[in-house]
Amino acid sequence: MEYSLLGLDSPFLCNLHHILEATDDNTTGNKSNNSAPSRAYVRDARAMAVTPADVKEYPNSYVFIVDMPGLKSGDIKVQVEDDNVLVISGERNREEEKEGVKYVRMERRIGKLMRKFALPENANTDKISAICQDGVLTVTVEKLPPPEPKKPKTIQVQVA
Repeated sequence: MEYSLLGLDSPFLCNLHHILEATDDNTTGNKSNNSAPSRAYVRDARAMAVTPADVKEYPNSYVFIVDMPGLKSGDIKVQVEDDNVLVISGERNREEEKEGVKYVRMERRIGKLMRKFALPENANTDKISAICQDGVLTVTVEKLPPPEPKKPKTIQVQVA
């Protein structure tokens, strides 16, 4: 499909289209596409697409605010991968069903929540803090101090 003709040439929409095509093939039993993404990839991509986040930059830090509804702080993982990728994840499971109780409507999302952020070069990955309050996770990544300007080096000129 030609995305630019439809005005849908953003990388996000292109990737989403490929993921949905692969999901449709997997659910119909069509295994003809060998380049289809794995189930884990599709699950992670969906988790990232539905986990809302805000990112703020302050003079001394970066702040990531992520909605993690229904999760306690012990259910949330905050990690740094490959020295510069901040990964925030968690999983919300369905409540145990009680005898005699059935769902009439189920709209609240269950499953994996995840976001990945490439950290800038001046992010201090040794100074990261995370606080979860009322289903909102706030991760603060301090900035490294700016490098000191190099002073000119004076070379002593010798008499020959």
